[in-house]
Amino acid sequence: MHPNQSATTRQRVLDHAGRIDAGGLFNLLTAPRLLERVAALVPEHRERAFPPTKTLAMFMTQALSADGSCRQALDDYGVERAIAGLPPLSTSTSAYCQARARLPLPMIRTLTRQTGGLVTDGAPDWWHWQQRRVRLADGATMTLADTAENQAKYPQPKSQKDGLGFPIGRMVVLLCLASGVVLDAAIGPCAGKGSDEQTLLRVLLDSRLSGEILVADAYYAKYFLLCELRRRGVDGVFEQYGARKRSTDFRLGEWLGVRDHLIAIRDRPRFPEPTRKTGVPGRQAATV
Repeated sequence: MHPNQSATTRQRVLDHAGRIDAGGLFNLLTAPRLLERVAALVPEHRERAFPPTKTLAMFMTQALSADGSCRQALDDYGVERAIAGLPPLSTSTSAYCQARARLPLPMIRTLTRQTGGLVTDGAPDWWHWQQRRVRLADGATMTLADTAENQAKYPQPKSQKDGLGFPIGRMVVLLCLASGVVLDAAIGPCAGKGSDEQTLLRVLLDSRLSGEILVADAYYAKYFLLCELRRRGVDGVFEQYGARKRSTDFRLGEWLGVRDHLIAIRDRPRFPEPTRKTGVPGRQAATV
């Protein structure tokens, strides 16, 4: 790929995101393909200025906008209402923030999975590799709101003094290589036993991986994960794990071609890794 092409594509995405409005996202959420699913997920609510579907559309617009503030999201909605001839809203962002806090996480989580499935299922066959779907797995850390609940579930790093840091969470996402859409995600603590990226990936195995190809970095090149992927008919493509005590001897095995070598690693680890949740009583990873 030409070095300028990626920058051009990124700018197109940013330009498109800048043209998105809450009304457009609301129309997508209530489109025929999603209306029935969305209606089943919307909780019981009173008719008010910020119903769940509209609030979610505003929240998505806010996240995509360059400003990213509640004030801008409310102002855009106020202009939309004025054009439609509806009564003006209060200029305070309090009602919108409270409505956003009432959005049920299961609704957002399920919609994320369902829309991801719709996008990846609609990808043309020639977007896939050898007619097989390729999934990408990767992890990252994130700073969370400094609340007592978050501090208990996602403790801050030990290098920070109590009261001076923020809770840190670890997230692993599963993406479709063909379409770039997020299929699923899992969040867990960033420190402690069972808080690694592999453990979080195992939470996602049941939902999205069966007979596909999984591509990830060297963190995932572990014996027991490879065994689990093979059991599911999934081929794993990982960089060799850097902490392996011995180097691979490419003089052994079968030479298939340039940069293509087949070897068998038989040094099975002594202890298996946790296979469900985090393997630690009282601490579990959560899907989002």
